[in-house]
Amino acid sequence: MKLNLQDIRHSANLELLARQLVEGFVTGLHKSPYHGFSVEFAEHRLYNEGESTRHIDWKAYARTDRLYTKQYEEETNLRCLIAIDTSPSMVYPADTRAKISFSAIAAASIAQMLNLQRDAVGLCLFSDKINTLTPVKSSSSHLEKLFVLLHEVLNQQPGKHNTEIATVLHEVAEKVHRRSLIILFSDMFDSNTENIEELFKALQHLKHNKHEVIVFHVMDYETELTFQFEDKPIEFIDLENNTKLKLNPADVRETYQQEATKFYEMLKLRCHQYKIDFVRADVQEDINTILQTYLIKRARMR
Repeated sequence: MKLNLQDIRHSANLELLARQLVEGFVTGLHKSPYHGFSVEFAEHRLYNEGESTRHIDWKAYARTDRLYTKQYEEETNLRCLIAIDTSPSMVYPADTRAKISFSAIAAASIAQMLNLQRDAVGLCLFSDKINTLTPVKSSSSHLEKLFVLLHEVLNQQPGKHNTEIATVLHEVAEKVHRRSLIILFSDMFDSNTENIEELFKALQHLKHNKHEVIVFHVMDYETELTFQFEDKPIEFIDLENNTKLKLNPADVRETYQQEATKFYEMLKLRCHQYKIDFVRADVQEDINTILQTYLIKRARMR
């Protein structure tokens, strides 16, 4: 489905859209996409020949000389914090606001799905600092509050602040004390471009604190990664500091592509090294396809 802000004027419409998206892709999942993330030991049972030896309790075997496997049960109170970058660069393209729209709608859909699974979910909205950090709860009333906040995100006006994603992620790592699933929606642009290593340290900080992390890299890939603009003089405006620059895209396209691709590939590589799921979220693609493809892939990996 294509993003259309005209169809989402009230929080109730956002909730309805989220439910429709969840109904559309949850049927393709035969088990929870988060199965196996948070589990408790339940009991032993005798090992059956031919089964995987993965869960054999070797200590019990040493004591009894019989093979037992550990049975596990999935906890219903998985804790998830959805963090959305609301900095001015996310309100792009200016005519469609597609990046922030994708993030809000995808977040609403994931929150709806987690609530159906009786899991707890919270919301973090940030730019140069954390602007909103809700509790992590599983109640229906709490979900309604999240929908209201996400609706406000859809209609927010761009601010004048810079992006300090590295600083914010370090703060999130310190504030979220219990092991959680952290889902991040961001273009990963940080105002401190000279210290890219700090961004990677912040992601590593989340993993060091035992959180599972998913990064939805939200971008208009055609223009922001490959710089596909018409070859004529165009005035570009920095959404965060309002700096204006007039140039012909053809004059800088090759250099831009090299630098943008270098950062993109490095980000993917670091996420892979830190065992962070990296999801390419191109706002020109179908949001349902992006979510469904990833969640089904994730379910099969469990």
